[in-house]
Amino acid sequence: MYLGIDIGTSAVKLVCADAGRILATSSVGIGTSSPQPGWSEQNPEIWWQATRDALGLLAGEISLSDVKAVGLSGQMHGAVLLDRDQCPIRPAILWNDSRAVRECDDIRAAQPQVGHIAGVLPLPGFTAPKIAWLKRHEPHNYARLSHILLPKDYVGLRLHGELATDTSDAAGTMWLDQASRRWHTGMAEATDVAVDWLPQMFDGHNVVGTVTVRAAAETGLNSGVPVVAGGGDAATGAVSLGATEPGRGFISLGTSGQLFVADRKYKPNPERYVHAFAHTLPDRWYQMAAMLNGARPISWIGDQLGLSAAEVVGLAETVSGDRVPIFLPYLTGERSPLGDPHIRACFFGLEDATTRAEICRSVVEAIAFCFADAAQSFGDTIGSLPELAAIGGGSRSDLLLGLISAVTEKPIVRSVGAESGPAYGAARLAACADGALTIADLAEQPATTDRFEPVEMYALFERLGRFRRLYTAVSTVD
Repeated sequence: MYLGIDIGTSAVKLVCADAGRILATSSVGIGTSSPQPGWSEQNPEIWWQATRDALGLLAGEISLSDVKAVGLSGQMHGAVLLDRDQCPIRPAILWNDSRAVRECDDIRAAQPQVGHIAGVLPLPGFTAPKIAWLKRHEPHNYARLSHILLPKDYVGLRLHGELATDTSDAAGTMWLDQASRRWHTGMAEATDVAVDWLPQMFDGHNVVGTVTVRAAAETGLNSGVPVVAGGGDAATGAVSLGATEPGRGFISLGTSGQLFVADRKYKPNPERYVHAFAHTLPDRWYQMAAMLNGARPISWIGDQLGLSAAEVVGLAETVSGDRVPIFLPYLTGERSPLGDPHIRACFFGLEDATTRAEICRSVVEAIAFCFADAAQSFGDTIGSLPELAAIGGGSRSDLLLGLISAVTEKPIVRSVGAESGPAYGAARLAACADGALTIADLAEQPATTDRFEPVEMYALFERLGRFRRLYTAVSTVD
C-alpha cells in the first residue's frame, strides 16, 4: 500500500492506494492569511499538523503500518524560508501572493531571456521574485535565510529530514533552467539567492529519504519507510491521469486552475504566459496555462451568500439566459494568459431584478470563460488533443464541466479518482519507487466515468465575448 500526501492551499489531502486503485482517503482543511492587500501566507507548521491529523483520520480506515512508500505533492511556487537550523523564519509566501510586482520588472531587466530560461515570464506568484522582495522589505529576515523549500518539501523535511525537491516543483521557482533541468546561476543571482540555499533536485519517483524515528512517533508511519520526491500538484495530477506522454492533457479545478498538455520536448511560449515546465519524470516536459482563481470563486461567492459550494452550483443550474450578469473572477489577479497581477474581480450588468441564482450562474460561467481564454492561448496545441480529463474538487460539477467543454470546444471526461488527483499521483510515484509500477505504467489512463461533449450555445459565446470586452475595459495592462 502506498501513501500520497498533497499539501493544498485549502486542505491537506491523503490517499492510500495499491498499484492500481484508491483504497482510502482523508482530508483536513487549512486556512490562509492575508495580512495586507495582495498578500497570501500560511504558517508551514499548519501543513505538518494537518498532515498528522489527516493520517489520524486515515488510520481509522487502514493500517498505517502497511504503507510501503510515501509520495509528496503540493501547491507550487510557495516560498518556505528557513534559517540555518531549518526552522521557518516567517510565514510562507504563497503562489497567489502578488506583492513582488516591482521585483518581476527587475528580473526582466537583469535577465532579458528569462522567459526562455525559466519557461515563463516573471510574475509575483513565483518563488524567485519573493526572495528579492524579502531582501528589499524585510532585510532582517533575509539576513537569516539559509534554505529555501517548496511547501510539499517542507513536509518532506519533517518526514525524512532532507532538503530535497523534484524537477517539477523546481520548475515553478524561476531558478530552474528548464531545458537542462539544473539550477540556473544567473537566475539565482538576479534574485539575490545563493545556489547553495536551494535544495537538491530529484526526479519524482526517486527516493530522497526515509521516515525518521521522530516522524514515525508523530505520524504513526513506520520508521524507515521510503519517501520519494513526488511533484508539484500539476505534475502529480498529471501522473494520476496518465498525462506523462505527448497527446495527453487535462484541466484541474482546485483553488487554482490549470490547463495542462504533456510533451517530450521543451516548448516555451512566454509571450502568452503559457508555462513550459519540466515534468516530474525524466525526459518529459509540459505546457500549462495557470489560472490563479480556478474554482475558488464558487466558494468565495458561497461565503458571501451563506451557501455551500454545492448550493452555489445547484442555484446556477436553475437559470440561464440574457439576464445573467458578467463576472470577472480575478480575486487575486490573474496569471495565464493575462499576466495581470493588478486586475481584480467585479460584476457587470447587475439589475434590480438580479437574483442570487443569476449571480451564482455568472460566477460558474466565468470559471469556464477563463478556461476558454487559456485554451485560446495554446494555439494549435489543444486542437490535436482528443479530449481533456478533469480533476480537482470543481470536477464534481456537471454544469461546470459542460460549460468548459462548450467554450473550449473539447470533450471533457471525468475519471475514477478525479477529486483525489494530485495525492493519488503522488501515491503512484511511491509505487513506482517500490517497483510495483514502472514509468511506462504511469502513462496508463484511469477509467472514464462521465463524458461531456461540446454543445453549441450561442448565448454562452455571446457572454464570453462580453466577458473579454469587460476585461479589456477595466484592465490597466498595456
